[in-house]
Amino acid sequence: MKLILAIVQDTDAPGLTKALLERGFQSTKLASTGGFLREGNTTLLIGVEDERLEEALEVIREKCRTRTRLVTPGVPLAEAPDPFLAQPVEVQVGGAVVFVLPVERFFKV
Repeated sequence: MKLILAIVQDTDAPGLTKALLERGFQSTKLASTGGFLREGNTTLLIGVEDERLEEALEVIREKCRTRTRLVTPGVPLAEAPDPFLAQPVEVQVGGAVVFVLPVERFFKV
């Protein structure tokens, strides 16, 4: 058995959890915050049997796509060492960060 920790952008989370449930995967949802953009993320804990691991990962790949977005740096214009730092910057958002961990023991009470 494996434990998948999938950190996804909040906008991707509803579609992902729905698709996982439709394929028979249960998940536990945790709210989290990203470090770079300081925006909300969702961390999903998904327990899967070894033989279904690739199927679960494929659902994550399908539902969590990267996209670009314009972001204005959080430096006030008066404090910016260079006026161009206050200009919007194109960054990639979305996608997923996924960890797959072995599970030594699992049970429900």
